[in-house]
Amino acid sequence: MINTLKRIVDEMTRQPVLEKALARVAHLTKDAMKTECCSIYLADEENKHYLLMATDGLSPAAVGSVAIGFNEGLVGLVGQKEEPVNVANAHAHPRFLVTPQVLEDGYNSFLGAPIIHQRQVVGVISVQHSRHEVFDENQVAFLVTLATQLGSAVAHAEAREALNRTESPELKKRARAMRGVAGSTGIALGTAFAIQPHITFSSIVPRRTRNVGREIVRFKQAVKKTQIELKELSVKMTTILPSDTSAIFDVYHHMLNDDLLGDRVQQQIHNGWSCATSLKIVIEELCAELGQMEDSYIRERITDIRDIGQRVLTNLVKKEMQKRPMPDDLVLVAEEVTASMLAEIPREKLRGICSMRGSNNSHAAILARALGIPAVMGLEDLPMNNIDGRSTILDGYSGLVYFNPDPVVIKEYRQLLMEEQELEDLVKTVADEAARTKDGEPLSLSINTGLAADFEVVRGIHADGVGLYRTEIPFMMRSCFPSEQEQYDLYAKALDAYPGKSVLMRTLDVGGDKPLPYFPIEEDNPFLGWRGIRMTLDHPEILLVQVRAMLRANIGRGNLKILLPMITSVQEVADCMRLIQQAHHELEEELKCDVPWPPIGAMLEVPAAIYQIGLLSQMVDFFSVGSNDLTQYLLAVDRNNPKVASLYDCYHPGVLEALGFIAQQCKRFKVPVSVCGEMAGEPIGLLLLVAMGYRSFSMSAQNLLKAKWVLKSVTLDEVEYLKNQIRELACPEQIKKMVTQKLEDLGMGGFIRAGK
Repeated sequence: MINTLKRIVDEMTRQPVLEKALARVAHLTKDAMKTECCSIYLADEENKHYLLMATDGLSPAAVGSVAIGFNEGLVGLVGQKEEPVNVANAHAHPRFLVTPQVLEDGYNSFLGAPIIHQRQVVGVISVQHSRHEVFDENQVAFLVTLATQLGSAVAHAEAREALNRTESPELKKRARAMRGVAGSTGIALGTAFAIQPHITFSSIVPRRTRNVGREIVRFKQAVKKTQIELKELSVKMTTILPSDTSAIFDVYHHMLNDDLLGDRVQQQIHNGWSCATSLKIVIEELCAELGQMEDSYIRERITDIRDIGQRVLTNLVKKEMQKRPMPDDLVLVAEEVTASMLAEIPREKLRGICSMRGSNNSHAAILARALGIPAVMGLEDLPMNNIDGRSTILDGYSGLVYFNPDPVVIKEYRQLLMEEQELEDLVKTVADEAARTKDGEPLSLSINTGLAADFEVVRGIHADGVGLYRTEIPFMMRSCFPSEQEQYDLYAKALDAYPGKSVLMRTLDVGGDKPLPYFPIEEDNPFLGWRGIRMTLDHPEILLVQVRAMLRANIGRGNLKILLPMITSVQEVADCMRLIQQAHHELEEELKCDVPWPPIGAMLEVPAAIYQIGLLSQMVDFFSVGSNDLTQYLLAVDRNNPKVASLYDCYHPGVLEALGFIAQQCKRFKVPVSVCGEMAGEPIGLLLLVAMGYRSFSMSAQNLLKAKWVLKSVTLDEVEYLKNQIRELACPEQIKKMVTQKLEDLGMGGFIRAGK
C-alpha cells in the first residue's frame, strides 16, 4: 500500500501540467483500488464550486466544464463534512445531483474523500462502481490516506499554475495572490530576485519556451561543462581508487551521450519546454522506467541517473543565475532568508523580503522589522524557480504576494503606498519628543538593534537608548567567531551612539532559527535544545571573550548593561555571574585600572523562569521580557513552522495572563522590568502592556515613532478600562478586535491596517 501511494503522489509531482497530473492520479487510483471510475474535483473559492478536473470513468468531455456547488451533490457533501462519504446507492441519496453530461448512470456506489491543505478543503477525490455496496474499510483507508498526501501537492501545483497564467496577457485577470504570513508591515513594489542555495529537480517548476534553438544550445553547453568536470574527477580519482572502481565515470560519460539522455531532452525542448524542465522530465521518466525493472543491478542505476542529471542541472541553472543583474527595486525571495543574504544586498536596493520558511516571529522577520522592510514569511507552496525577475507586490500587512500583478492591483497598492507615506510624515512630528501618555505618564522607549543601519534609522529621533542589542547578528555575518578586538570595536561604536543612555547588550543567543554557519548545531528540536545561555555556558571560552570585549568597551563610557538570554534556573545565573566576575577580575589585572561593573539582567522568556522571579531578583539588577519566545513556549508552537503559524499569537489570553503576572511579580520584588519582544512595537500590544503596568519598552527603530504617537493619544484610565474589558474575552481575535476599535475611535486606524 505504501509503495502504491508513493508512486501515485510521485506521478502527481512529476507531471509538469496540473491537468495531466490529475488525470494520471485518477487513472492510477482507479487501477490501485480496482474500481470502475475515479474523479478529482478542485475547489474554486471565487465561484464557490468544485470543478471536475480529471476523471477515468466519467465522460472526458465533462472535464473542465462540470461544476458542483459547495452545497450541492455528494461531492459538495464531502467538502462540507470534511470527511469521507461512503454510500451504496448514490442515486437514492438525498444529496445526489443529476448531471447528465458526466454519464454516470451506470455507477451506483460512491466513495469521496476531501483533499485538505492547511485546514482548507482544496478538492475532492471520488471513486465509483456499478455494484450496490459500500466500499470496504481498506478501500476507505487507502483513499483517505491518498487524499491527505495530495493536499500539499495540489496546493503547490495550483500555485505553480497561477504563476504560469500570469505569463499569458489574456489570462492575467485570472492571476491570484499567494498567501503567506505577514512578517514585517509595509508594502513593497519591485522585482523578484530569487536565491536558491540548493538547486534540485524538486525546485524546478515546469516552464515553457518559444526559443527552442537557444534552449538546445544552453543544454549542450551544460552537458559539455559536465563532461569536463567528470573528466577532471576521473583523473583525480584514478590516483586513489582501483581502475575498475573509477570506471564509474566512464558510465557517466556514456549516460551523457545523445542516445540515452541528449536526444530525449532535446525532444522535450522541441515540445516547447525549457531546457531545465526538459531535463527534469527526462530524468524522472528514466528513473520511473528503471524502477519498474526486476533486475536489481538495473534498478540501482537510478542513483547514477539522478547524480548525472543533478550535475547537468547545476551547470545549467548556475550559469543562468550568475548572469542575473541585481534590480534596483529588489524583492528578495529565498527558501530561508538569512542575515548574510541581507548583508550582501545594498540597502538602497532592497524593497521587500519573501521567505518560504519562517513565521511572523522568526529571526528573518525580526531582522526585516529592524530594517523597516516589508516581509512575508511561510510561503510554503512558492515555486522558487518560476518567479525570478517577475514584477512583484508584497503586502506585509495581510501576507499577500502578487507576481506579475495586473494594472488594477498595481494602482491600488500605489495608492496604499501614498497613504503609508502620509502616515510616516504625520508621526515624524513627534520625533524629538519624549514618550508619554496623553495625561502625562512618562514611558521609556528604546530600540532593538544589532545592525549598524539601525543607528542611522533612529538618528534624529528621541530614543531612550538601546533596549536590546542582538550580538548574534555580527556573529552570523562572519565566517568564524569574531576576535575580542573585533567585538570590542563593534560594542564601542554601539555605546558611543548613545552617550549617557543605557545600551543593553545580550550575550550570544544562537541556536533555534539563528544558526552560525561555522558552528553548526544539528538537532531534532532546536528550540528546546542547545541554544542561548545553554550553549555559551558549555563553551565558557566564547562567553568570556564576549564579556571581556563588552567590559573593555564600557571603560570611559559607563552606559553598558548585560542581558543573559534563555535563563531557566537560578544556577544558570550563578554560573554566568561567576564567569563575568572572572572576566572583570582578569581585565582589571591586565589593564591596571578600575573596570566599571555594569548592571546585569536576565531575560524572562522560558515559562519556568517567571515562577522564580523572587529568587532571581536577588541575583540580577533587572529583567527583560522576551515576548516572542515566551509566547512560543507557552503555546507550544514552533514560531518558524508555517503549518502552525496561525496558532502563534501573543494576544492569547494565556500569554496575556503570564505577562500580567510578570509585571505584578517585578513590582512586588521591586525589580525594573522592560519588554523587548516584538509585541512592544505593535500598537495593540503596547496599549495592553501599559495597562498591565509596564513602563519600559524596546522595539525596532521603525516602530518607535508610531509608538510615541499612539501613547500620546491615550490616557492611563483609558488603557486600564481596556484591560478590564478584555478579561472577559476568550480568544485572541476578540481581544485584537476590541483594542483595534479603540484605536480607530482615536483616529489611529492607519496604524493597525489589517490588509486588503
